Amino acid sequence: MAERTLHGTGATPRSGVGSVVWYGRDIALPDPDNVDIDPETEIEQFADAVDTARAELESEREATAERVGEDEAAVFDAHIQFLEDPTIEDAVETMIDEGLPAPNAVDAAFGEHIEQFEGMDGRMAERADDLRDVRDRLLRLLTDGERVDLGDLPEGSVVLAERLTPSDTAQLDPERVAGFATVTGGRTSHAAIFARSLALPAVVGVGDALESVEGGTEVVVDGDNGTLLVGPDEAERAAAASDSGTAIVDESVETTDGRHVEVAANIGQPAELEPAAERGADGVGLYRTEFLFLDRETPPSEDEQYEAVREALDTFPDGRVVVRTLDIGGDKRIPYLDLPEEENPFLGERGIRRSLDPDSDLFATQLRALLRAGADGAGDLAIMFPLVATVEELDAALDALDAAVADLESREAEAADPEVGVMIETPSAAFMADELAARVDFLSIGTNDLTQYVMAADRENERVGDLHDPTHPGVLRAIHRTVTAAHAEDAWVGMCGEMAGNPDLTELLVGLGLDELSMSAVTIPEVKTAITETEYSSASERGDRARLAATRSEVHTSLEP
Repeated sequence: MAERTLHGTGATPRSGVGSVVWYGRDIALPDPDNVDIDPETEIEQFADAVDTARAELESEREATAERVGEDEAAVFDAHIQFLEDPTIEDAVETMIDEGLPAPNAVDAAFGEHIEQFEGMDGRMAERADDLRDVRDRLLRLLTDGERVDLGDLPEGSVVLAERLTPSDTAQLDPERVAGFATVTGGRTSHAAIFARSLALPAVVGVGDALESVEGGTEVVVDGDNGTLLVGPDEAERAAAASDSGTAIVDESVETTDGRHVEVAANIGQPAELEPAAERGADGVGLYRTEFLFLDRETPPSEDEQYEAVREALDTFPDGRVVVRTLDIGGDKRIPYLDLPEEENPFLGERGIRRSLDPDSDLFATQLRALLRAGADGAGDLAIMFPLVATVEELDAALDALDAAVADLESREAEAADPEVGVMIETPSAAFMADELAARVDFLSIGTNDLTQYVMAADRENERVGDLHDPTHPGVLRAIHRTVTAAHAEDAWVGMCGEMAGNPDLTELLVGLGLDELSMSAVTIPEVKTAITETEYSSASERGDRARLAATRSEVHTSLEP
């Protein structure tokens, strides 16, 4: 095959070379007009398939939590919920009673719900992929269909697919898989985020041209440049095979003209702490505490939370560990909490809104655990509140923190005096950054949600994928407004969204005045290197041009060398 290059969006700054394995989901269904069925037998086969699927999902969840993290593994909880949904189960059994074979009944029942979710706005449309995943799993079991085992691929495989769900991507073994590429998807899709967590070369959003690449073809996945090289020559294969990424920089870094920028890691579970330290993280810029609350029947105790945070602080004895308080709601559901069914949960009861009301007791327990850990741990503790939209919410959170200190003092227990910060994820928080910064020590910009809310564009909805781009002028101006307001109040500003881990945007972010960048550990060396090659004075000028641009194309033009 002649050499050619397909273009998409790079998800991980890594390259890999290997042979194509297509991951498809075409399943042959029986012809209902030519099949005589016994409804009782078909319903029994459906029940057996559900039991087997549940066991598979539970096993895959456990393996994913161990290898990738609890945040990523939580997707399997949603799949199990769909598998056990009584509405779908009743629909399947009704259709079987009416004469459909079990596979056709499953396909039809799930199809109706998939269509409903696809018609919704925002992140609820993402649930359609979860339903497809559960449907196809059941159909494979009911039809004895073959399914590529993503967890046991030949060494040197490059997986190609129309799309990869989070549960698909979580099964990929970086020791065996050289990379993957998909027809659909963007840099902030769950598949892309999983790829970065696994340090796996990946290119997403290649388009229909990807389908012309045949199985067994040798390709190079270049997750840095966002290309798939089909039929590479010997030199190109050797270069990709030897790619081990940018050299690790252990020490803190500064620009060529002396501006220090902290480079920290986003952490989703304790197993990620040591790898982050080994890749040169200065500390932790986002420690997600949700992992402590998942995959269990009751909330974690104060002591359990203390131990988990203490471990993070001891891993970075000379650094800062920014712990985000419990951020649930939206797509993060915890079975033992009374989470409401909301039509648009990302505009509903989530983050600090729950901590201040229905989960106030959990919030108080968590704050006590953090304060105790901060007093005993080696590193410097910082506490960060998620999804703050109003000054009143922040004041209430600060009152809760004061109450936790008083509670510990009444027990004669030592409490830390941590830095306190707010996540800037809503347009309201960006507009009110001056008032928020006057009350705290730092602000941390979560660009995934900030972009989603500023642009009114869900990051998992491909129909508005072009709008979910943090380089749109509206988002850049929100970032600049936040930085300017915080610095005027002597507060430092970090960024912990996916934008922070894109080395191509490091110069822009330094120019916009960010003091700290926090990201998946895989990109820390590239970002640190980019900072050392940046001159702050010229980056600042470029940042001004970018934020004052009127269109995204003008922004990108301003970023060109």
